[in-house]
Amino acid sequence: MENKFEVGDVIKMKKAHPCGSHEWQILRVGADFRLKCMGCGHQIMIARKLVEKNTKEIHKKA
Repeated sequence: MENKFEVGDVIKMKKAHPCGSHEWQILRVGADFRLKCMGCGHQIMIARKLVEKNTKEIHKKA
């Protein structure tokens, strides 16, 4: 199974955060993801299933 998500990647989600940003940085990968909003810096824990469903594109870290 290919793991397409890695720590440090920035993902673009379908729905915007209330601050208006669509981009999130991945801080932790597992059954749950820890994501940090690139707009306001708010951090959330979210299930892998929801991340995989709602991701539009992935920007790999340099």
